[in-house]
This record gives sequence, structure tokens and C-alpha cells, in this order.
Amino acid sequence: MNNPSILTNIHECIALPLSCKEVGVVNGKYGYYHYLVDGVNDKGWGCGYRSLQTLCSWVCYALGDQSKNRTHAVPTLREIQQILVTLEDKPSSFLGSKEWIGTYEVFLVMDHLYDVSSKILHVESGSKVAEKAKEILNHFVKFGSPVMIGGDNDASSKTLLGVCCTEQGEYYFLIADPHFVGKANIDVLTKNGWLEWKRLEDVFIEGSFYNFCLPQLRSS
Repeated sequence: MNNPSILTNIHECIALPLSCKEVGVVNGKYGYYHYLVDGVNDKGWGCGYRSLQTLCSWVCYALGDQSKNRTHAVPTLREIQQILVTLEDKPSSFLGSKEWIGTYEVFLVMDHLYDVSSKILHVESGSKVAEKAKEILNHFVKFGSPVMIGGDNDASSKTLLGVCCTEQGEYYFLIADPHFVGKANIDVLTKNGWLEWKRLEDVFIEGSFYNFCLPQLRSS
């Protein structure tokens, strides 16, 4: 987490959608992890790992604040793979591979490293995410931890930093895209849609299910 190229708390640099009536966003400190942020070329396969690293960074800061005598670290991509092999979730051939991970693997790694459990929220279609949007908003109000989103036909992992409901009852999700490549700064991220409040129909597709990994830990 001492890597100066990793931006922190990027959600604080973007305005809320117009007519926002109710909002829940990340509470606490975290780093924004994305493709190649540590020099490892994971383009095409590492988005789930990077989303996991963002969640891990939040947990590390949260646990560090709560226990000054404990040291916590964000795992590398290889360390994530080694953990999943050790837990027998993956075969030994997984180590060093370019295989993707999803919300279940995120759940396993966070539980193993930090003893932090997560809730997996399954939504059978992108067209039904709106039905769960209030529940996800309440997660941010109650816990304040970032959320990892995975899917099947839509296999691009996403990092969720907040949920907003407008006066018209329309929901927006604040997405930090782990697929970004390059030297991150707020202007680049916001002007090119890598960090953006998005309408649900611009995030989710009807022909894919989605899983949301919601860490059940409060930041101090």
C-alpha cells in the first residue's frame, strides 16, 4: 500500500449525480488497483484480482486502524493464486496461470488473510439488479466497504464504490474500472469513464447473472 502510483480514495474526487436523494459510499481508506499498477502485465485476465486488491487495501487500512499492533498487507497476484491453491480451491496448475477469479475466490482470500467474512449477493440477471440496489446501498451505509462485482456472460469484474438513488427513484452505481492501463490520475479516470457514476442499464446486461461480494467489516 506504499506504492505511490496507487491512488487512494478516488471516490472523493467525483461529484454526485444530479438530484441525488440518498447515497451510500465507501467509508475509510483504500487504494485503486488496476491492470499493470504494480508492473505485472495482467491485461485480459487480472481484473478480478485487481478488484480483490482494492477490497484488501480497504480491509488492511480498516484493521490497521482497529489494531495498531497487527500488520496487514495487500497480496500480490501470485500470492492470491498461491492462497487459492493452498485452500484447494484451485489445482496446482493455477499458480502462474492467467486464469480469472470471481467473487467466490475473493470471498475465500479475504477470509483466509484477514478473517473477514463477506456476503455473496446473487442476482440472476442484470435486468434485476435494480431490485437489489437498495440493499446494496444499505451495505455502504452500514459497513462502508467497497464491493467486487462479477458475472458470467459479462465477465468483466467491476469495483463498486457507492450507490446513489435520485429523487426520481433512479439508481446510479459508482464504478472504479480495474481494466485501466496507464498512470492513473483523477482527470484521466473521470474524463474517460474509468471512474464514473453510471446508470444501471449502462453497467449491467440482461443476459448475464451477477454476483456481488460485500465484505462484512466496518471501518473505524
